[in-house]
Amino acid sequence: MGRFSFLEWPVVRQLRTSDTTARSSATVSEHTRQITSRNATADHVVSSVCPYCAVGCGQKVYVKDNKVIQIEGDPDSPISRGRLCPKGAASEQLVNAPGRQYHVLYRAPKAKDWQRLELSKAMDMVADRFIETRRRTWQDADDQGRKLNRTMGIASLGGATLDNEENYLIKKLFTAAGAIQIENQARI
Repeated sequence: MGRFSFLEWPVVRQLRTSDTTARSSATVSEHTRQITSRNATADHVVSSVCPYCAVGCGQKVYVKDNKVIQIEGDPDSPISRGRLCPKGAASEQLVNAPGRQYHVLYRAPKAKDWQRLELSKAMDMVADRFIETRRRTWQDADDQGRKLNRTMGIASLGGATLDNEENYLIKKLFTAAGAIQIENQARI
């Protein structure tokens, strides 16, 4: 920082310039003039959608050196018009949090510790349990012989962070599997 000068006081600058209302250049210090947005150094910008709720606010994700450095509302989004709620505005922390897990973790029944699994093994475990539960709890007909073709052993609670298309496909999948207990968090 340079040597202090009384001529650089905002009031003196206001009187020396035509900025009599102090709403323009008279109130801007040299330090403020040198400040740039952290977005100005981004390598590229990616358009995205906020992951937190079913509203689908548009986001601009600023990336530098393959790392997210800032997330802001997308002014071109017809849904949010550049605005984000506090959670959406803080979604950069979701991406860059030091405690973020990058691996599938599994804790066996009654086990104390989590163990790391490969994604393919975890998906196979879920599929096997889904199929076994459907087979074990399948109901062809009720006591009076009326057709049911359902399972009460499987239920689905969709998340509001999924978009409409994903929730639609999940609903179709669970209905095709015979589940009738299908709900979505956005409705609850």
